[in-house]
Amino acid sequence: MINLFSVLYKKELMDASRDKRSVMAGLYYAIGAPIGMCLLFSVLLQQLTSPEALKITIVNAQLAPGLVAHLQRNEISMSTVENDIKLQPIRLKISDDYQKNMREGRPATVTLIADKSDDKLRKHITRVEKAMAVYSSEIAGLRLVTRGIDPNIMRTLAIETHDQATPDSKAGMFLGIATLSIILTVFYAAMNLAIDTSAGERERNSLSLLLSHPLSSLQIVLAKSAAIATFAMLGLGIILIVSNISYGMVPWQQLGFSITISPAFMLFCLLVCLPIALMSAGLQVFVSFMAKSFKEAQSYVTMVLFVPVTLSAVTTYDIATDVVQWLPIAAQQFALMEFIKGNPIPVPQLLLSTLVTLLLFALFSLLSSRMLKSEKVVFGL
Repeated sequence: MINLFSVLYKKELMDASRDKRSVMAGLYYAIGAPIGMCLLFSVLLQQLTSPEALKITIVNAQLAPGLVAHLQRNEISMSTVENDIKLQPIRLKISDDYQKNMREGRPATVTLIADKSDDKLRKHITRVEKAMAVYSSEIAGLRLVTRGIDPNIMRTLAIETHDQATPDSKAGMFLGIATLSIILTVFYAAMNLAIDTSAGERERNSLSLLLSHPLSSLQIVLAKSAAIATFAMLGLGIILIVSNISYGMVPWQQLGFSITISPAFMLFCLLVCLPIALMSAGLQVFVSFMAKSFKEAQSYVTMVLFVPVTLSAVTTYDIATDVVQWLPIAAQQFALMEFIKGNPIPVPQLLLSTLVTLLLFALFSLLSSRMLKSEKVVFGL
């Protein structure tokens, strides 16, 4: 039995390795995903640490020289109505009685005119609002000082924060996206091979020839799933190696944290993702056998992969974590995130999700083997 399975497994590996395009299609994701994300992260970090100069229109700027100077110190430059053919999308209108109200210690009206529904403007609007709030606070403090009142009287609490987070645990969303790409590699790396070794073999009539031998349908399904899982783990190993190199080139220290793909994490990731690779292979083979053609199988498998993407995305953005972290895929990703942060691994959730993942693999394999006993499935009728 074991020797027969070994022969079938080697046969499936040889057949899959001959299709260079399918193999490389999966490996391209494993190589390109971390490189592309690191380039994106580098640009994003540059924008966060070095905000671009912002230009706004200020009406009656001559009435508020102090406010204008404060905005300029915050990289918010001014353009006047006179020398601007077209007004900037963000405008400040200084009221005509601004100087009078400032001299008398009354609130001076400054109107911010902008479209907050514009996603591109929202962060710039917030930046202007924060700068004006700081200026308002400074002026309020000076007013209290001129009246002989200590400005600290306005502080009801002296809040001190002791941050116990480690540099690795501060990564937040970046860490979630990194583990998301790693988990999805298990599904995408061998997707084309899974379709080719099931629906593809049926169209080439090699599946019926294989079933004509004294082999059980379950042995054939398990051999195919094992070969697909092998290529999925190969893609996982490649993305971990590429991530280890590329993430080390991103200037994470600019935001006070780091993301390190250590050898220990790589080994832990391989162990945690092995059941997912088996379940993914069983699921893709099952869905491919349900389809009547190769193209139909591609459509079905692509739609089914929205499930792992959704579970992984929910974990990435910390949505309903207490519930989701017990589910397959989400629990494994959560364990990877906790490991790389240096936090304790959620062992109960990881063990339960691993058991459920293996049970799903067994279920999909049994269903696929039963389908192979039907002539409609074997001949695509």
